[in-house]
Amino acid sequence: MPSLPSGPTTEPTAHPTSRPTDDLTDVLTEVARRARPNARDGDTDGNEENSEPGRFAVALCELDGTEHVTGDADVGFPVQSVVKVFALTAALRLVGENVFTRVGREPSGDPFDSLIQLEREHGIPRNPFINAGAVVVCDILVQATGSAGAAVAAVTDLLADLVGERLEPDADVLAEERAGAELNIAMGWLVRSFGNVTHPVDEVVDAYVQLCALTVTTRGLARAARFLANDGVDPRTGGRILTEPLARRVNALMLTCGTYDAAGQFAYDVGFPCKSGVAGAVMGDVPGRYGVCAWSPPLDEAGNSEAGRVALHLLSERLDLSLL
Repeated sequence: MPSLPSGPTTEPTAHPTSRPTDDLTDVLTEVARRARPNARDGDTDGNEENSEPGRFAVALCELDGTEHVTGDADVGFPVQSVVKVFALTAALRLVGENVFTRVGREPSGDPFDSLIQLEREHGIPRNPFINAGAVVVCDILVQATGSAGAAVAAVTDLLADLVGERLEPDADVLAEERAGAELNIAMGWLVRSFGNVTHPVDEVVDAYVQLCALTVTTRGLARAARFLANDGVDPRTGGRILTEPLARRVNALMLTCGTYDAAGQFAYDVGFPCKSGVAGAVMGDVPGRYGVCAWSPPLDEAGNSEAGRVALHLLSERLDLSLL
């Protein structure tokens, strides 16, 4: 993992939310200049045009809707594991904290697609942001909504409300995900053997795969994250998405479990809740201030965006965003 550059810092202020906003685009431009070279390092997950090395974007969305972007902020890419935040949110809306009777709240310490802990821990995934956890969350959604199609709709409708436009699956990505779903299906059967998946495994896993293939943009994910920065209320509509305590719990899980095996490093370097995906997005939120997303497809060894990690570190330092 390359060392992070030490960026310019600002003088601490008594009221960080009072920082003028007209310089934020300049801040993003400087962050992009320093982080973009990392957009050509590491491996990409897939060969589609939008995952080519060199793609890079950062978006910052204020609670009042003001947006600041740089780079390829309107280029679409598959949401991948970032969708786990919205699947969990949809499940919490339907069944509340009963979700956590079937999925844990601890970092895994193993790869996100590992089978080892599932056997040792009797089919209870460590958290909702590893793949087995997402499969269980999807099973909860199927149970709560009545069908796999309704489960997918619950998440896609939520995302449409938060982003402000309908997201559609990329047909090629969906076909690739379905063709490569064997490990997720194996996880589903292992969890089912312990009674923690109650619906047909193929249907539950396919619901998860459909969600991962939804096409989103950096700008859209920055918008979508704002409800978590606003105590569970969507600033765009004023509608309550989650209760304040549940929004805090989602943020806590993102901070401790949202970036695979690098969650501790992200907490140290970035200091606010984040969730990453293997298409190169890292979505985060700064409570009371912003929804944030950085996107760059090349990944580091932990499966997180190389340039995205650097960009969020620089942004956090420059704007004093760390909560820790």
